[in-house]
Amino acid sequence: MLVTVLSSPHMLRIARPGVLLLVLAVGLSAFGVGCGEGADSRVETDSTEPLGLGKEVTVPISAAVATVVSPGDEPRTLLRSTYSVGTVQQVTLRTDHHIQQQIDAQPPSDFSTPALTIPMTAMADKEGVELTLGAISTPDPSLAKALTAAGGSHAGFDMSELGAITALRLAPSPDTSNSARAALEQAFYQAVYRSVAFPDQPVGEGAVWTVQQEVDGGVALDQVTTATLTKRDGDRLTIELAVTQKPKSPVWTLPNNAGTLDIKDYVMQGAGTITVDLGLPLPVAGSITVGGHQAYRDPRSASMLQQTINTQVTWNDENP
Repeated sequence: MLVTVLSSPHMLRIARPGVLLLVLAVGLSAFGVGCGEGADSRVETDSTEPLGLGKEVTVPISAAVATVVSPGDEPRTLLRSTYSVGTVQQVTLRTDHHIQQQIDAQPPSDFSTPALTIPMTAMADKEGVELTLGAISTPDPSLAKALTAAGGSHAGFDMSELGAITALRLAPSPDTSNSARAALEQAFYQAVYRSVAFPDQPVGEGAVWTVQQEVDGGVALDQVTTATLTKRDGDRLTIELAVTQKPKSPVWTLPNNAGTLDIKDYVMQGAGTITVDLGLPLPVAGSITVGGHQAYRDPRSASMLQQTINTQVTWNDENP
C-alpha cells in the first residue's frame, strides 16, 4: 500500500541519531495508508513515489468479512448487485481531509491536504468497475494546475459478489505529475476504506451487520464498520454506517528499520449514511466522516507526537 512518510524541520530537531520521529501526516493515516504534504514538510523522495508512476498498478485490498448481528424485518433477501456488464453510471467522488500535528509543546502544524472533487464515468465489467476520470477540481491553485493533465485517467475496483472491494487499479494519464498522482491515490484509498460489503445471508429493513477488515500501512489497524439497513425501496438501499479503528499492536514499527514508537493514544471513529442502488456499481449518494486523535511517544527521547484527524468521503450520482 501507498505510505507517504513526511519529516518536517521540527521533527529533525528532536530526532535521536539514526531514528527519526516520523509521522504519516496524511489523509489516510486514518486508514493506515495515504499521502500528503504540509506547507513546511519535506517529502522523502525515495519512499513517496506514487504507485501509478508510468504504468497501471493493481493493489490488493485486505479481505472484508461481514457478519450479521440482526437479520431485520421480513421480507428478507440476499443483497446482491443486479447490474449487468456494460452498465454505465455518472458519479462524483469528493474527499476532504484535515490533520493537525503537534510535537511536545511546539505550536501545532497543519498538514491538511486539499479537497478533491472527482467526476467520473463508471462502467461495470466482469471483475468490478472501470472508472474514467473527468475534470478534477480542488480549491488549491497549484494542485488544480497539476490536475489538469489527469483528466481521462483510468482507475478501477475489483469487487466480490458481496460488494467488497478486493483490489484497486490505478492508471493515471502519462502526463500526470507526481503531486497529482499522489492526490488521486489518496482519494481512492479513502473511498476504498469507506466502502461496505454485504452479508452472505438474507436481511431486511432494520438489519445490522458488521464488516471487519485489517488496514495495514504504517500502523496496522483493525477496522470494524457497523452497517444498518434503515430503508429499502426496491433496489435502492439506505445504509447507516459507524466506523471504529484500533491498533493491532501498542507499538508502531517505523518504515525503513527506523525504530519504533509507542502508541499512547489512538481514537478513530466516525459515522455516515450512504445510498446504494443494486442496479448501479457505485453509491448514488451519501457521506461518511471519520476522525479522532492519536498520540505516539519516542521510547528513548520521550518526545510525544499528537495528531488530530478528520476525513470525509462523499458520493453523488449525477443522474439520480
